Amino acid sequence: MKKIIFAAIAILFVTTTWAQMSDKFMAAMQPKVALVDSTRDLNSLKDLAAAFERIGDAEKTQWLPYYYAALCHVNAANIEMTRGGNVDMGNHSDKTDPAADKAEDLLNKADALSKDNSEIFVVKKMIATLRLMGDPMNRYMTYGPEGGQALETAKKLNPDNPRIYVLEALDKYYTPEQFGGSKEEAKQLFEEALKKYNTFKPESAIHPNWGQGLVNSMLSQMK
Repeated sequence: MKKIIFAAIAILFVTTTWAQMSDKFMAAMQPKVALVDSTRDLNSLKDLAAAFERIGDAEKTQWLPYYYAALCHVNAANIEMTRGGNVDMGNHSDKTDPAADKAEDLLNKADALSKDNSEIFVVKKMIATLRLMGDPMNRYMTYGPEGGQALETAKKLNPDNPRIYVLEALDKYYTPEQFGGSKEEAKQLFEEALKKYNTFKPESAIHPNWGQGLVNSMLSQMK
């Protein structure tokens, strides 16, 4: 009987400790996650990425901090690449590759903790696109298909993930027509993404739910 009581106390202690850790984790993550979709400053994004990485290293078993750290590095690199309003077709790999390497390293940590995750494959697609942007003329045949495969896998894992359709729309929007781009098809994909957002429910307050603001902005420009 004493053994049963001690076992029950031990289980209660572990459960309570885990709940406290979970609350602490949520408290650390929530204010930072709220900034991911709205931060447009290069240095602020890098600081945010570093903060997520520190949380991931402290927690060790949570995939979300590494996922967000990777996403912030990709977003920061994209901002740096488009500071002038557009991207030329030259070689900028000295800017994109370090960010892509760092993001990939972080995303691999997330992937190791959460296999077959649609959200992780979405960011894999974003990293492939970032590498392509570093030298479009010479890298299209490598990173174009790699990004497409990542997005296809993301869709198989969760066809209701709205971020998949956002990335498809952006590809169609920014790709020249002679290479398969189409503003009209992009608009249709943005509208599909918006439908997905209207029914999408993230698993928690800190799970991925970014992108709808971008969709609304793009659709308002395309009216």
